[in-house]
Amino acid sequence: MTASRHLDVSRLRSQLLAPVGPYAAIDVVERTGSTNADLRAAVAEGAPDRTVLIAEEQTAGAGRRGRGWVSPPGRGVYLSVLLRPAEVPMAALGSLAAVAGLALTDVTDALGVDAVLKWPNDVLAGAERAKCAGVLAEAVSSDEQAVVLGIGVNVLPLRDSRTGQTVRPGPGGLPATSLAEQHARTTDRTDVAALLLAALHERELPWRQARGDLAAAGLLDEYRERCATLGQQIRLEVAGAQSRLGTAVDVDPTGALVVDEEGKGRRTVFAADVIHLRSLPG
Repeated sequence: MTASRHLDVSRLRSQLLAPVGPYAAIDVVERTGSTNADLRAAVAEGAPDRTVLIAEEQTAGAGRRGRGWVSPPGRGVYLSVLLRPAEVPMAALGSLAAVAGLALTDVTDALGVDAVLKWPNDVLAGAERAKCAGVLAEAVSSDEQAVVLGIGVNVLPLRDSRTGQTVRPGPGGLPATSLAEQHARTTDRTDVAALLLAALHERELPWRQARGDLAAAGLLDEYRERCATLGQQIRLEVAGAQSRLGTAVDVDPTGALVVDEEGKGRRTVFAADVIHLRSLPG
């Protein structure tokens, strides 16, 4: 099946909108700056738990540390989900990125695409392990606890609509790939969005019931299996600090990375950019 020109919001709603499905609202907009920013604003307006916003194009999509996420029109699935997980302590919200990563690899598995997770928020696909998808979870300050989860998936090869040239990754970005370039079973973007939202619900529900504890939710072992960062010699880059070298040895129940730094023992890392250097021999 080939990609349709526009996302079919009626089909998404018929499959996933309450009372048939788990989502309270699903909207598709032609163009916006950032779906995450739009839903952050919607928190203050009282938007309900499990509100979904999808954009055909984002002009100011954001990744970690304020980096841009390239979101050209009609090439991918760019969505955000507003969650109000009252059961999950604020300190445990960081594990939601791991939940989204598992949902994304559920989708790549269903589409026959070879993909792995790179801690903390990337999906790498193909033999060259190029970036196919990314995640950004942002807690929102409000009377009721809320978090906005942004996910971007490259469905078709990224090309600038004005020049036709392949879009280069932004600063610090990995080489890009897409589901189409990895021979996915479908590149229909509505199908991909539906698969992703269904998988996210299946993964997020036990996470919420386990109060954000990946191990108690039964998700931690799967995350470890799918995380290509584990067993790698890596360089950690933290804003405002000197980069550090070490070996990624584990992910804990909060989603934090455990790193063995030579001569300094093991440290738990909650937020950093990770550069894979090489795998250790088995």
